[in-house]
Amino acid sequence: MTETYHIVARGGHPDFLDLPWREPLAEWDHDRMAKMAHGNSRHVVRFVRYDDRVYAIKETEEHLARGEYLMLKELREEHLPVVEPVGYVTGADGPAHLITRYLDFSLPYRYLFGREETGLTDKLLDAAVVLLVRLHLDRVFWGDCSLSNILFRRDAGAMMAYLVDAETTERPSTLGEGMRQHDLTIAKENIVGGLLDLQEDGRVPPDFDPFDAVDELSARYDRLWDELTRTEQLDTHERWRMEQRIRHINELGFDVEELSIASSGDELLIKPVLIEEGHHARELRQRTGLEVQENQARRLLADIESYRAWLERSTGRQTPAAVAAARWLADIYEPLVESIPKDLLARREAPEIFHHLMEHRYLLSERAGREVSNEAALASYLETELVNQPLERQLQVED
Repeated sequence: MTETYHIVARGGHPDFLDLPWREPLAEWDHDRMAKMAHGNSRHVVRFVRYDDRVYAIKETEEHLARGEYLMLKELREEHLPVVEPVGYVTGADGPAHLITRYLDFSLPYRYLFGREETGLTDKLLDAAVVLLVRLHLDRVFWGDCSLSNILFRRDAGAMMAYLVDAETTERPSTLGEGMRQHDLTIAKENIVGGLLDLQEDGRVPPDFDPFDAVDELSARYDRLWDELTRTEQLDTHERWRMEQRIRHINELGFDVEELSIASSGDELLIKPVLIEEGHHARELRQRTGLEVQENQARRLLADIESYRAWLERSTGRQTPAAVAAARWLADIYEPLVESIPKDLLARREAPEIFHHLMEHRYLLSERAGREVSNEAALASYLETELVNQPLERQLQVED
């Protein structure tokens, strides 16, 4: 009797019926197979291509495939930085498979440590800390945070981290201090192991201390967690400090959705209750419709404000924020992006290119002693900088 299998796939994606599900994943030899860079995994993971989209397939057990698919779907719907779940496949007798969408422009840590990156370790630690804090704020116990289970994307000179593997992830009704600290301990142990492996491979200097690095990760986590969640005591006539606290949290890239305020005589106790990361990304989305990462959004918002100031100087009239954003999008951002050759857009995301273009224009202007136009700066940037960058949209393993 022919072995049967069952595919659950979300709309907008292939049906995957042409893949050899009855064969062990490690033995697949199919025209759709793609060799993509990825972290280490205890499971067999292979990649398949459908036109310009790539999908990761992980071989696992049925209950794990279904559970991880549902968890990733839940986290994704809450706008947490995780890979996109696409479906899962179960068979009558064989293993099950989880299908996720390959995250374009994502970079595994081994690739990054194989290149010359200024301040790379600090960038990756900061990104991992923000990811872990963000998950914990949303009651997510990861249970397996490691460098291999994180994908990094460039974010206006910084990095943003995405969760890849949610097999051990839980969402208890309350994430207590014990579970939170246990998750942090797991992260430290896994990350120091990954750094030691890098050191053994010669990808980090011999004098680099992985244990110092994870101690710094823990310290940064504690500082950010305290900044976002601590209870603050103030006098009733110091309510301006409440606004100051919220603004500082916004500067860190988080929004305060709910605030607990307790009054006792002449004192107030304030504590953020519901916090969500992505303050600048949401603001940019509301003003322009652009979907970008947090630091990229911060950079684009700053450019919109500069453009708004230029409009007001040029016209002698105040320009509403919404008008400035619409004109910036139509007159500055979209024309520049549209003029970038498509083959170069495979090297960096458009918002990342724009960020580096602004940096490049500033340096050219400083060198020339005058303002260099966007068009001239773009031509120079494409010819001298972007063309020399590697293709990173879908990072393949070299044969």
